[in-house]
Amino acid sequence: MRIVIGAPGNGASLKDELKSQLEADDRVSAVIDLSTANITYPQVSFQAAQSILDGNADRGILVCGTGVGTAIAASKVDGVRAATAHDLVTVRGSIENYDAQLLCMGQNVIAPVEAKALVDVWLDLRHDPASNYGQRLDEIAAYEAQ
Repeated sequence: MRIVIGAPGNGASLKDELKSQLEADDRVSAVIDLSTANITYPQVSFQAAQSILDGNADRGILVCGTGVGTAIAASKVDGVRAATAHDLVTVRGSIENYDAQLLCMGQNVIAPVEAKALVDVWLDLRHDPASNYGQRLDEIAAYEAQ
């Protein structure tokens, strides 16, 4: 799996820890870090979302202070779903139910050890388009197409 990752300055520390984890994981074939010294959370979010749409990455992780700003910005890119998640239920739901391509986390909200444990689970999660939630995603896509 190819993972795009990024963060502005207020998420860089956690992003770096997650990046190291991903680089050492056999399930991950590539880690693409979009972070730069002065990147803003909207810029890195738009770039990560576009990287997924362009087929350069399969999923992504964005880190800011709370995870909310990156999720809002990334979700503005047509065809991308980003979810803020800091616990097992929301991490599982983000993929299994909502097929979110981007996981957003907040450096000020979650301890690195907990974030790493959730990312470990996240890598194995899959969405079933035949599930009841698959129909809900179709409903959302139909609204977006209007």
